[in-house]
Amino acid sequence: MDTPTFPAGDDFRAGKPVALTLSGPAGAIEAIVEGPEPDVPPRPLVCVVCHPLPTEGGTMHNKVVTMTARAFHLCGASTVRFNFRGVGASEGAFDHGDGEGEDLRAVFEWVRAQRPDAQVWLAGFSFGSYVAYRMAAELKPGMLVMIAPPANRGYGFDRVTPFDGPWLVVQGEADEIVDPQAVYAWVDGLKQPPELVRIPDTSHFFHRRLMDLRGAVKNGIRPYLPAATTTPDD
Repeated sequence: MDTPTFPAGDDFRAGKPVALTLSGPAGAIEAIVEGPEPDVPPRPLVCVVCHPLPTEGGTMHNKVVTMTARAFHLCGASTVRFNFRGVGASEGAFDHGDGEGEDLRAVFEWVRAQRPDAQVWLAGFSFGSYVAYRMAAELKPGMLVMIAPPANRGYGFDRVTPFDGPWLVVQGEADEIVDPQAVYAWVDGLKQPPELVRIPDTSHFFHRRLMDLRGAVKNGIRPYLPAATTTPDD
């Protein structure tokens, strides 16, 4: 399989997703690359966003994943969403986070090779946040964003080497799948805890709270954004 090139040009903007097939350790990886909003100065930043649990219907089209990507587009960043192995057109089978970490590594390294001029960040929702977290110490993204991390779901967060860079955790206080108190206890137990944003009256999938999620991500990443490279009119 030929290595796809990272999209570029005036047409590479939010609302015009580019579908790509990348090479992964289990075969093809289905991915979507999307640029910043048309009226926002672009930044040398690409965020790779990981989706929730495949065995419970999680895909790169999940609304929390797409809203997280939207927050980055509004800040001038590009994003890469992709399907873990066994989801959509991605080859392979569910591997409880181990193989999914390998998938993430392949996507992340492709972005870094294609965009050596840009920072590469990681984000994930639920199971995807766990995969991003367990790979962050190795991949060393410019920032890590975790949304509803499943700290109470038996993934062994305490066995993961904590990330030591800029780091944001967003948690709904009425999450019916991830125990918010488990998330708070995990964060409090870290030597270098991330910034924690709690959103009141919010379920796991952020029903009727997606705009609040978007705002939390935008505000949380703003201090760490690289400078814009051009203006939209250049």
